[in-house]
Amino acid sequence: MRGRFIFAAVMAFLCAFNHVTGQKTDLSLNNQISTWLGMNYTDQVYWQTGARYIPSLSPVWNINSTSKIDAELSLNTYGNLLFTEGKYDTVNYGLKAYRLWVRYSASNLEIRAGLQKITFGSASILRPLMWFDNIDVRDPLQLTEGVYSLLGRYYFNNNINIWLWTLYGNKNKKGWEVAPSVYEIPEFGGRLQLPVPKGELGLSYHHRIADYSELYAGNPLVTETDFSEQLIGLDGKWDIGPGIWFESVIKLNDKDNQPLNRWEIYYTIGLDYTFAVGNGLNVASEFFHYSNNIEDEQLSTTQNFSTLTLNYPLFLSHSISCLVYYSWDTDEWYRMLNLQLKYNYISINFMAFWNPNKFTIFAGEGDSNTFAGKGFQLMLVVDI
Repeated sequence: MRGRFIFAAVMAFLCAFNHVTGQKTDLSLNNQISTWLGMNYTDQVYWQTGARYIPSLSPVWNINSTSKIDAELSLNTYGNLLFTEGKYDTVNYGLKAYRLWVRYSASNLEIRAGLQKITFGSASILRPLMWFDNIDVRDPLQLTEGVYSLLGRYYFNNNINIWLWTLYGNKNKKGWEVAPSVYEIPEFGGRLQLPVPKGELGLSYHHRIADYSELYAGNPLVTETDFSEQLIGLDGKWDIGPGIWFESVIKLNDKDNQPLNRWEIYYTIGLDYTFAVGNGLNVASEFFHYSNNIEDEQLSTTQNFSTLTLNYPLFLSHSISCLVYYSWDTDEWYRMLNLQLKYNYISINFMAFWNPNKFTIFAGEGDSNTFAGKGFQLMLVVDI
């Protein structure tokens, strides 16, 4: 209902603007169609097949030579079937808004409102600054749900830029969140990006009120379940021959939110380099750490992962890549191989994986059936 209301409001605004100003509308329609077939083995053999269609309408109104108004209106419609040991198990399908935003852009300013994707930071695989998205590096489509928000960005002539945002009406968990936000209370934050020699630095902040009612359900000792959370992030990246980067976040929890500790710490350090081997072999590695530093060791949590990514281009548009994770806490390996063939409007991905039966990373919807255990997935994507 909310998505349809925003869609209608955006379209009404743009039509009214077009009528009043008499501006010519440049309109483009893009369609992404994907279908997949996969198998994975944990304690049983699971087969999954499905399809997804994302149409995207993008109108643009040029106000003058330096400013414009544009929008993106797209839907995500999907369906998949799961078979267990060759027998029908479940079906999952849906239709929902994917992107519904309108934006005003000038030479140094951008203001965007609606259902949109907000991402930033320096890390590429395990990202402490994954505050507003759930992008999985293993996903060839790089899909993520948007957030209802108002985002403003100002770019100075010396490459300094400032971001300010407020979020409202988001009921689902985002990024690393263990509890959703109280959707009636606005969230707010901002980011400052600074150029430095051979690279850039970023400083980010976000504040929200989280709803822990589901996690504390059944606990009669907890009567208040809405708690404040503050996130402070610092990241940087440099090109000094190899590329190097870091990304760190300190999370400050409400002092009344027990048994959570007041402080949680996330950080990632990484580097990459392209070796002059054949068409160029790119090697990247990251180390990720999380801890909540609770004094009671029975309640404390730590996660330490190392990652290694190899990417080798085949011909002009094809590539083969390998992604390996290692968990230092559980002594578990995660492995994935992806052969990608790209043509004008079509791409084909063949993915093979060998992972633990249960995931401790990327705890998103469908992980338990998609990349758990051992298996493969074949995906065909058409962009027209």
